Amino acid sequence: MEKLKLREDYIKLGQAIKAAGFVESGVEAKFIIQDGFVKVNGEVEFQRGKKLIAGDTVEFDGNVLVIE
Repeated sequence: MEKLKLREDYIKLGQAIKAAGFVESGVEAKFIIQDGFVKVNGEVEFQRGKKLIAGDTVEFDGNVLVIE
């Protein structure tokens, strides 16, 4: 499980999975989100710009990211 501490009020989903090292680039993040491979709080999320706040969890390919 990875943890990502917010510097502002929120972080966008695409930025979060890139910052956590789940993907190599923003382009890769865009495609895996659009293809339905990413879950936010247990629900499949298709919006790369989804705002994540403290307490949210992101799942991808067996990896879990907790936003703090």
